[in-house]
Amino acid sequence: MKWAGGKRWLAPKLEMLFAVPGNTYFEPFLGSGAVFFHNTPSNARLSDANEDLIACYQAIRDRPQEVIDYLEALSRHHPDEHYYIIRDSSPSGPIEKAGRFLYLNRTCWNGLYRVNRRGRFNVPRGTKTAIVLPDDDFHGVAQLLKGVELDARDFEESIDEANAGDVVFCDPPYTVAHNMNGFVKYNQTMFSWEDQRRLASALRRADKRDVAVVMTNADHHDLRCLYSDFANMVAVGRASVIAGAVAGRRQTTELLVTNDVAQRRLEASNCE
Repeated sequence: MKWAGGKRWLAPKLEMLFAVPGNTYFEPFLGSGAVFFHNTPSNARLSDANEDLIACYQAIRDRPQEVIDYLEALSRHHPDEHYYIIRDSSPSGPIEKAGRFLYLNRTCWNGLYRVNRRGRFNVPRGTKTAIVLPDDDFHGVAQLLKGVELDARDFEESIDEANAGDVVFCDPPYTVAHNMNGFVKYNQTMFSWEDQRRLASALRRADKRDVAVVMTNADHHDLRCLYSDFANMVAVGRASVIAGAVAGRRQTTELLVTNDVAQRRLEASNCE
């Protein structure tokens, strides 16, 4: 699945977080699930506020072949007008909802997920034409999700369930394009400053319970101040991929925050 701000580039660097068997992995901003799918923890509770996203994962987990069949049917009709017909549709069944979600994700502009004030997906069609991809493995994904809890809910509920030794990885919605100016104003509709404060409070509570905490966020002064009491805070470089033109995609930085529990696990990997 394409997802703006996905953490596929970071996932291999977090492998040692999962070295302790029996602990539970919490990811309350699931998105494309890059960290989960790379590290495949045996115990996981995955969640997101995006109900359509979670419903899609649930359908793939429970009925992968039916999702494949429906997606293949959609792929046989993909001119411009068909994209907008599907975009404006409101299917009620779980398979149709999952197929629509994946179809739009793969054919809209840059895999961006955006809705209007009425909650309707409004991203225009992109340049991609492939609906079913050669490396698709829905049955493999279904196996990885077997026994995994998938919930559409607020991030605080998920983080507050983590106990000592568990791992919480948070990648809240944000854009790094405004790291140095207009950050709060630009991100307000994506993830408000009040949400950022709620997240910081929830992670502090988790830290006091000896949960391993890792968070990525925009590398901005206000966020550095918000997490100044955490054990480790570093800027990590990555390429910005939201810009429409390749020339507009530049190297930028994101903030990586960890607490003592997580930092000890990560540093152990550097000693081996």
